[in-house]
Amino acid sequence: MRNQISSLSRALTLLDVFGAGDGELTLTELADRAGMPKSTAHRLVTDLVRWRALERTPSGLRLGMRLFELGHLVPSPRKLRDVALPHLEDLYVTTRNTVNLAVRDGLDVVYVEKFVAPTAPVPHTRTGGRLPMHCTALGKAILAFSPASLLEEVVAAGLRRMTPKTIQDPAVLRAELVTIRSHRVAYDVEESRIGLHCVGAPLFGRRGEVVAAVSVTGLQSRSTARHFAPAVLTASLALSRQLGWSGGAQPDRWANR
Repeated sequence: MRNQISSLSRALTLLDVFGAGDGELTLTELADRAGMPKSTAHRLVTDLVRWRALERTPSGLRLGMRLFELGHLVPSPRKLRDVALPHLEDLYVTTRNTVNLAVRDGLDVVYVEKFVAPTAPVPHTRTGGRLPMHCTALGKAILAFSPASLLEEVVAAGLRRMTPKTIQDPAVLRAELVTIRSHRVAYDVEESRIGLHCVGAPLFGRRGEVVAAVSVTGLQSRSTARHFAPAVLTASLALSRQLGWSGGAQPDRWANR
């Protein structure tokens, strides 16, 4: 049993080495990234191909359709995405900028859905991709209304620098979260990528817990990004109510934190 678990863990490691820009990888690249002998990688790849988690190409290997199929069966993000789609589409029509929906996974945000504006692409994110919470409007919107222990975890892990404008001082981040709790809107001012500005707002669930965030991203100036704040906030409130949130004082519960 222990050997079976070990094999499963190593097989999952092979899948995990694929990055956002990796359409396909060679067996040697997989083995090197996973830190395992090529012979071991070859054996595991054979099993993964048979299970359709990987597919062979003329020049290497790529992630298989079985993973895509299973990913769409994950209940919470899928339900959230289904409920959110009309609101995201309306927000896209209103702003004509890229619209994002994301949930928290560990200390990152994972993008569940995107409406990409051809005139304002966001090349460093994709559906299924992830970014640190502290440098994105989505992440800060979630972090502001999460238990204080999560912020401590984020700070303890280190505020990784994505651009010269990324917040790296915990005191600055804490102060910004206070402002976000007051206005219910968060901003990313070239903190995740130079040239991009983003405005986001949290989504609340039935018990008043923060469950996700929605945002608008574009190549516009900071002042233009702020111009989109009312539309983003309106979408977040409407979607939160559809998710079962009754409103009330929940977003103010952290005001004195």
